Amino acid sequence: MTSAQRLSLPFAVAALIFVAAGALTFVSAVAQTTATPPAGPGLAKATFAGGCFWCMEPPFDTLDGVVSTTSGYIGGTRRRPTYGEVSAGRTAHAEAVEVVYDRSKVSYAQLLDVFWLNIDPLTRNRQFCDTGTQYRTAVFFHDGEQQRLATESKRRLEESNLFTDPIVTEIVGAGEFWAAEEYHQDYYMKNPLRYKFYRFGCGRDRRLEELWGDTDQ
Repeated sequence: MTSAQRLSLPFAVAALIFVAAGALTFVSAVAQTTATPPAGPGLAKATFAGGCFWCMEPPFDTLDGVVSTTSGYIGGTRRRPTYGEVSAGRTAHAEAVEVVYDRSKVSYAQLLDVFWLNIDPLTRNRQFCDTGTQYRTAVFFHDGEQQRLATESKRRLEESNLFTDPIVTEIVGAGEFWAAEEYHQDYYMKNPLRYKFYRFGCGRDRRLEELWGDTDQ
């Protein structure tokens, strides 16, 4: 789903966005995406796909020990994919967020807990109002320890009997992560009104409460 489509669901929400914040400024589809650098000494990376990457940055940004979050694309076949290509489903990438964190302050297991509480793990190739393989949910592990922890976390959730439907979230190895165009980074801070109206119109929080109850994540 494109930015324009996101901001037109429902129409009344889009109208409010336009009145409150003006028309969305679109960036050229040829804007360059870049591979992200290594995490740095004492730091590690975690990569999660949970639908719209605008909505996956905030829950991690609030955690003590998280150094940065970056919206981007992973799991596809094309180098330097653009938002237009990914949102059209032409590259096999998923929208994702890359989290750089200090392992002495926050654990990967804690990041996994936050991830689960912010996605719908029961719906394949869709998150809330966004549909397509680019909105699949997945944990992209960076090493064997992350793979083990992610697999155990998913198994515990399956064994909890919290859901009757199967959990379809993938656990796969992380390939190249491409940072999305700059206008996507920290979108919820740069465009708070548009972000809030998109999130409300997409039904994200309503569905999350149905799945997980009232949480602070």
